[in-house]
Amino acid sequence: MFDTYTVPFSLPNKMILSPSILRAGCFAACFTGAVAAQTPKAVVSPEPTETGISYGDHRKQQLMYWKPTSRSDQPTPCVFYIHGGGWRGGSQTDANLMAMLPQLLDSGITVISVQYRYIQDALAGHVTPPVKAPMTDCAAALQFVRYHKKRFGIDPDRMIAVGGSAGACTSLWLALHDDMKDPSSDNPIARQSTRLMGAAVIRPQTTLDPKQMREWTPNSWYGGHAFGQFVEKGDKKPVQFARFLEARERLLPWIKAYSPIEHVSPDDPPIYMFYSDEPRIGQKQGDPTHTSNFGVKLQEKLRESGVECELHYKGADVEHSTVLSYLLEHLAVNPD
Repeated sequence: MFDTYTVPFSLPNKMILSPSILRAGCFAACFTGAVAAQTPKAVVSPEPTETGISYGDHRKQQLMYWKPTSRSDQPTPCVFYIHGGGWRGGSQTDANLMAMLPQLLDSGITVISVQYRYIQDALAGHVTPPVKAPMTDCAAALQFVRYHKKRFGIDPDRMIAVGGSAGACTSLWLALHDDMKDPSSDNPIARQSTRLMGAAVIRPQTTLDPKQMREWTPNSWYGGHAFGQFVEKGDKKPVQFARFLEARERLLPWIKAYSPIEHVSPDDPPIYMFYSDEPRIGQKQGDPTHTSNFGVKLQEKLRESGVECELHYKGADVEHSTVLSYLLEHLAVNPD
């Protein structure tokens, strides 16, 4: 029933990611919150129930899923996982997911992990803007899962999107976006809702607007690739970002369409965001692509609309210190 998973990054030598720690619900400080890995360390992880489930025609439009450890005849809650990697790479079984997976399954939660087209696939397929491919793929995957709820054994009304970095951005976009179902479609999958019970995410980008990013965090440099603004040979990051800023007015309709913060409305579900660093709005950050400044600004807008939002960062007084603890409280069928 079990195979091994190698954590794909190295961290300080005294931080060990072991099965017992995983089951205690801890994870790397730079991700979900408490423990990291040696260089690299094999971790026992549950084998997927099924892999390679196609939800579209492209080879990357696939799902894998895990049934809960304790099988039930009743529909189970579901974590809908979207991996990170800048929409240009990553893994359906990344370290964020693998750290949480055993305890999620032990708590009666089904886990579904999405693979999707990357920016490079969008370019090859002439999809514009490029970020449309990964984001709309995840929406289509969600509709596919809902349509096949009996196959996966899930309760479609108890689904929370989870992801890190670009996967977190996509998760927020799904959770905050108006329903993308098409009631008039001849395709029954397209008639399925894309609304979620919520999102619990790790260091997301909450806007893709270079003007907002630069105002919130002056040394921002990320995001141009989402709209086809790529680094040219010899460019440094500030030069590439300056080009993105120059193109902003032309790109603005796309920026607004794919920035999670632009879709906030009073009927949105609760949001949980985990960051490592302390926010400093208007100041340079050590990791401007994953700064908690993103979270502060989204939380402000959500609260203005009356939407529940919990934001974790260093020194914050919050109820849940990890994404895992948030998920277990909101979804667990068999909590410890």
